[in-house]
Amino acid sequence: MSDHDPNDPPREEFHHDPIEHAAVSGGMTVGELATEYGKAGIGANALAEAVDIYAEMLDPEVTTFVGLAGAMVPAGMRQVVVDLIRDGHVDVLVTTGANLTHDTIEAIGGKHHHGRDHGDGSLREHDETLRDEQVDRIFDVYLPQEHFALLESHLREEVFPAIEETVSIARLTDELGRANAEVNRQEGIDEDPGIAAAAHEHDVPIYAPAIQDSVLGLQAWLYSQTTDFSLDALDDMNGLNDIAYEADSTGAVVVGGGVPKNYVLQTMLVAPDAYDYAVQLTMDPEHAGGLSGATLEEARSWGKLEKAARNASVYADATITLPLLVAAARERAAETE
Repeated sequence: MSDHDPNDPPREEFHHDPIEHAAVSGGMTVGELATEYGKAGIGANALAEAVDIYAEMLDPEVTTFVGLAGAMVPAGMRQVVVDLIRDGHVDVLVTTGANLTHDTIEAIGGKHHHGRDHGDGSLREHDETLRDEQVDRIFDVYLPQEHFALLESHLREEVFPAIEETVSIARLTDELGRANAEVNRQEGIDEDPGIAAAAHEHDVPIYAPAIQDSVLGLQAWLYSQTTDFSLDALDDMNGLNDIAYEADSTGAVVVGGGVPKNYVLQTMLVAPDAYDYAVQLTMDPEHAGGLSGATLEEARSWGKLEKAARNASVYADATITLPLLVAAARERAAETE
């Protein structure tokens, strides 16, 4: 092939960073796999970059905000988040009332189950059968409805009576964690007490700004109809913004989109600085113009990320990418200690 003609328009000199092709082998670690991903392009390279960034965020000097949307708890990602909280890698958790609902069900003895087809009929007929059998479906995850009755009793007996006043949502989630841990221990439940319990134990605030959009929120509303219990959503902004304002260095890990994503990112609009690091795991495309698929570069235009912030977005199922991200980043961070 002939050399590039110097009379042609100038272009980048291609003497650096060639695609080297990933190589995999039996027995390699997740961190080693992430390094191989970095030799490739497209999604593999994005995940490798996210690992590099998140490994830096695991520095204790970085205040880390985690946004957790989607069905991450019923899908089996609960322990990943619990371990991050217990190891000091989560300073603020923003999640959905739904994830807290399912976290609590597991803490007090309920279980989610792998789905199993009950016949050869259509999916609609299958769901109609599940309706008759009182089983709720989240894609391929099933939850017997009696667990929601267990949840209601737990909330009315162990959580709500401890408050009986107007409180922030963060106060409610803290009481939820306390009660989940106590019942889990007292009943000898053969399951980890979970996310809310770990957050309570380690003084990590949990914010659920759209808590009404969940069974937990519905139960809170029902309880408020006959008691003095009520929630003040604006009160949450005090503690959340204080953490952002006082942090020297900040990072955001956004799993999924929706309210948790925006709540995490918009916090920097009232802080003196913006995020220094950000990693996003999503399947939503940016071209639809919705928040869930909006790039972190777009967030930079709002002042939510520093101009020089390191950031990466990985477009893939978060039940696949979150464990890979966490395992590889923790391995890499441990190597530098």
